[in-house]
Amino acid sequence: MATSDLIKIQIQRENITFDAYVVGKDDAPGIVVIQEWWGVDFEIKNHAVKISQLGYKALIPDLYRGKVGLDAAEAQHLMDGLDWPGAVKDIQASVNWLKANGSQKVGVTGYCMGGALTIASSVLVSGIDAGVAFYGVPPPQLADPAEAKVPIQAHFGELDNLVGFSDITAAKALEERLKASGTPYEVYVYPGVTHAFMNTSPEGNARRKGMGMIDDNEAAADLAWSRFQTWMNRYLSA
Repeated sequence: MATSDLIKIQIQRENITFDAYVVGKDDAPGIVVIQEWWGVDFEIKNHAVKISQLGYKALIPDLYRGKVGLDAAEAQHLMDGLDWPGAVKDIQASVNWLKANGSQKVGVTGYCMGGALTIASSVLVSGIDAGVAFYGVPPPQLADPAEAKVPIQAHFGELDNLVGFSDITAAKALEERLKASGTPYEVYVYPGVTHAFMNTSPEGNARRKGMGMIDDNEAAADLAWSRFQTWMNRYLSA
């Protein structure tokens, strides 16, 4: 299976229609896969294909409406301009679409910006059964993780330097808030790796190196995928 196997669909919410991409068996448990700040580019599609190979139906909602950041400055601009409450509504509509199209159970996962939105979804989105967030926490005005309603697993790099968003201090603060929620949770910090350590494709690694992230991240990514699979299997198996 390759990124070319992703099928483009359209999802309706209120009076808005947006594009999404789906890959995997029709009747498999669904996972909404939320983009990084770059947009729906090669790396998030790689992640969705990987998730489909683990036995799930993966759906990527296009939160930027077709725009993709070609460099860090543009990606930052796109993320800063995102309607975050609107993005949560897109995720809700994506969950609804999966449930209406063959999935008994649905989870949410995301990376960077998508990690923050995954945690927000655990508070704000109905109909999900579990979440796995990679290196990102939501702004407090969007969602308080202490109000999470579903099991959450979260992954962070020890050397991540995005202060307040995905650094080790943010990870520890998230863990305290999840503890207060009373829902099952796991928070992992991976030694010796920086931000976006799940991006192990040649293109993704080249982009990371261009941003000064020169750690060897493949072993950490493999371990995180294993933990992801165990968590989602636990909560999404029929």
